[in-house]
Amino acid sequence: MSTPMPPMPAGTVKTADGLELPLVDWPLPAGAERRGSILIVHGLGEHIGRYAHVAAALVAAGFAVRGYDQRGFGSAPGPRGAIPRDDALLDDARRMFEAWRDESGERPVLLGHSMGGAVAARACTGGWIAPRALVLSSPAITGRLSGVQKLALRLGRWLAPDRAVPSLLDARRVSRDPAVVADYRSDPRNHALITPRLAQFILDAGPRALADAPQVRVPVLVMIGTADRIVDVAGARAFHDRLPPEMRTLRVYDGFYHELFNEPAADRARALADLQAWLRALPAAAAS
Repeated sequence: MSTPMPPMPAGTVKTADGLELPLVDWPLPAGAERRGSILIVHGLGEHIGRYAHVAAALVAAGFAVRGYDQRGFGSAPGPRGAIPRDDALLDDARRMFEAWRDESGERPVLLGHSMGGAVAARACTGGWIAPRALVLSSPAITGRLSGVQKLALRLGRWLAPDRAVPSLLDARRVSRDPAVVADYRSDPRNHALITPRLAQFILDAGPRALADAPQVRVPVLVMIGTADRIVDVAGARAFHDRLPPEMRTLRVYDGFYHELFNEPAADRARALADLQAWLRALPAAAAS
């Protein structure tokens, strides 16, 4: 298993409404063979610092890695769990991608997890980002809300769209590794807040990505666990199935929980090895 690597601060990128979102890099060692670059988009309630071991595996596969804290999460500015308009996270991701593309001189691979998977999938299918390839880890493509929850969201969206409420994300369902769950709960940079506006964006972004999936013209890897109770696995399968056959790869992990790369040691190593192998098999990168 790759040893976690501390991220290197890489400045900030300004959003359309003037927020400075912090960037972090995991660069390739001097003399290493470069196969490309990757931009990581993290999930709901967390921050990019939780991906140090994922970045180490990607660097070991020959990819320079960049990530950022999405607005309202981690060390990023902005109200916790909030967005000012429906497409804010898509526009933020586009700005991050373009900055990394221009700096690296190549189209990066886009990797999104959970909520970040919904952002990445919609950014790719909707024309915000044209990545070299797309990786979706447990993406939030379709919702798991009950009828009562849907009604509450509809009322919240109407009455107080920007008021943060508990996200109800169950940390026990993040991983089967008790140490990961304990770390998740004690991490001061994590939080459990979400606004109705952000919740509605997530619920809308996935189905829109699903509708436009047949238009995708880049390689896509979809990775899901059958015991995921945080996102609807059927939605991720449906997204994969609607992709052009020549562009799609599906990896299904029996019994895995939501965070495939944070499962018990042998299981996370397997998921990371599959990711490395898929990335190494990509066609050679072309200059942007």
